[in-house]
Amino acid sequence: MHSFLAPLQASFKRNANAENAAAMTAYMKGHFPFFGIKTPDRRELLKEHIAMVGAPELEDLPSIARSAFELPQRELHQVAIDLLMKQARKLGPDHLPLVEELIITKTWWDSVDALAIHVAGTILKKYPEEIPEWNERWITSGNMWLNRTAILFQARWKDSTDRTLLFANIERHAAHRDFFIRKAIGWSLRELGATDPQAVRAFVASHTLSPLSEREALRKL
Repeated sequence: MHSFLAPLQASFKRNANAENAAAMTAYMKGHFPFFGIKTPDRRELLKEHIAMVGAPELEDLPSIARSAFELPQRELHQVAIDLLMKQARKLGPDHLPLVEELIITKTWWDSVDALAIHVAGTILKKYPEEIPEWNERWITSGNMWLNRTAILFQARWKDSTDRTLLFANIERHAAHRDFFIRKAIGWSLRELGATDPQAVRAFVASHTLSPLSEREALRKL
């Protein structure tokens, strides 16, 4: 275990809540064990930890993140994601292999969405020349979660969203049978609809989407 994480893991153990842990594990369909520390408390404990030992250096983030994801409890995976999100504006294209690695490691929607939108999306918006290679890699992958990443990484870009790219990604997987892809399609369109409702309405009207995708896309319009 990375030395940054050991005292934090001990702090989490001291603050564990068995009742919360059972509910959180059930919510995540049994994929991960939990200490039972809710997000605001987890982030407060991380803040206290950083106040004592200092924030990790940028070059240490990959080893900390990988070490955290080797541990069983989901709160430690979330710590790694929080650290990457906090430093996302300082990360560059050379960190995208790490982001992809974490997306497909101990995977579930919570880690995938945070990494896709708040880490990969932040990097790619700053380095748009990297988008074609990484988008193609993810949207054509046989890994569903990387497909979801390609559909969602622009979700906070508002009017900067590359509509042509987003619509092409959606068209490629519009017939996908998995819930998480259909949900991502609707969610990405709903986010775009906040700034360009006409484009979203026109796209939905001219394409065959799953009922879930269409409902999510139009829900706030």
